[in-house]
Amino acid sequence: MRLLLVEDDNHVAAALSAVLARHGFDVTHARSGEEALQALVPEGAGFGVVLLDLGLPDQDGYEVCGKIRKRTSTPVIMVTARSDVRSRIHGLNLGADDYVVKPYDTGELLARIHAVSRRTAHEDASEGAETALRLGPVHIELPTRQVSVDGSVIQLTRKEFDLLALLAQRPGVVFRREQIISEVWRTSWEGTGRTLEVHVASLRAKLRMPALIETVRGVGYRLVAPGS
Repeated sequence: MRLLLVEDDNHVAAALSAVLARHGFDVTHARSGEEALQALVPEGAGFGVVLLDLGLPDQDGYEVCGKIRKRTSTPVIMVTARSDVRSRIHGLNLGADDYVVKPYDTGELLARIHAVSRRTAHEDASEGAETALRLGPVHIELPTRQVSVDGSVIQLTRKEFDLLALLAQRPGVVFRREQIISEVWRTSWEGTGRTLEVHVASLRAKLRMPALIETVRGVGYRLVAPGS
């Protein structure tokens, strides 16, 4: 797999590149946000994953993530020392697929890279298999991954769409947290539950329908069809 490592510290980049290379990755090192954006032209340039450090010399890593997401659907894993919840939420809302806090275990980072790659392959393989779902004012186009409310298109991240589509396929059915994490994130890691809560909150806000996704205390979530 081709991997784009965006890291301004040459010593950190060299050590991590060596580890990644030993595990079969073809690593390209970008030292700035602009260098990373240029490397992703055209259409992701064949990279399977982007490892994005947030402390870049020319522009903020969050800004770079937003620009990457506008150019390509290549998965982005943010790698940073910023561990507060607000930073995580901001990164996920910008379209990051995962968020790893320094210092991290190399084995965990490798596992996350592989998991993101598997999830992306699974989504690409299943995309277009079904057509559309309509729940009152909410219209979900599965092939194009587009969501609209009362005719207005709502911009969702990759995981927000996957979460909504999963719940919407079986309105009223309670999905266990573990089941959602397995289906949407394709993992069972501890800690992903917080990510799930963040995505649910973001969906409620973006759709402006806080009652659409109901929390079933101690179990999980279900989608409440409008008018039901």
